[in-house]
Amino acid sequence: MGEPSKEEYKIQCFDAETQQLLKTALKDPGAVDLEKVANVIVDHSLQDSVFSKEAGRMCYAIIQAESKQAGQSVFRRGLLNRLQQEYQTREQLRARSLQGWVCYVTFICNIFDYLRVNNMPMMALVNPVYDCLFRLAQPDSLSKEEEVDCLVLQLHRVGEQLEKMNGQRMDELFVLIRDGFLLPAGLSSLAQLLLLEIIEFRAAGWKTTPAAHKYYYSEVSD
Repeated sequence: MGEPSKEEYKIQCFDAETQQLLKTALKDPGAVDLEKVANVIVDHSLQDSVFSKEAGRMCYAIIQAESKQAGQSVFRRGLLNRLQQEYQTREQLRARSLQGWVCYVTFICNIFDYLRVNNMPMMALVNPVYDCLFRLAQPDSLSKEEEVDCLVLQLHRVGEQLEKMNGQRMDELFVLIRDGFLLPAGLSSLAQLLLLEIIEFRAAGWKTTPAAHKYYYSEVSD
């Protein structure tokens, strides 16, 4: 046997019974309760920051397998329903667990990045993803490095796609980010650096220029 696939590798963080459930969902989706599978993946994504960054790949693989096998979308429907439930209670989630909230935003952006309908991002996710990013750009969130880090990472990942889907909302989001950058107090020096970097990243057409890369990342490599 060669190296385990990324999907198999990520499954190792689950108990044996759940591992079997997910492996079956990937290979023979018609043999398992796909709504249960969706809930298992979302639940774990809200607790595991590493898994939340990569779970979209697994979800995409299950959706593809179900479509080929049965031409249905039970898993995708269950996944989107659960994402919507969590979205509707996102303020409570943030108040209860900052890590859970950051994991949720990471997960929904990951799903937005991977899921496609007719080779286009899912319109149903555009506004919820924007709403989450707008929340991360509020002054009380910008005072927390975990939320600033999440905001910048997700914009690196899906900012260009989001802007193509709704450019006006991206303009509005960056007004908030610029205002946040100019906050007289409450912003750490790292948060300021991250916000400045993402402002310049977008201004350069969602690309890091060589000069910017040297400026922002030379300290890390030195």
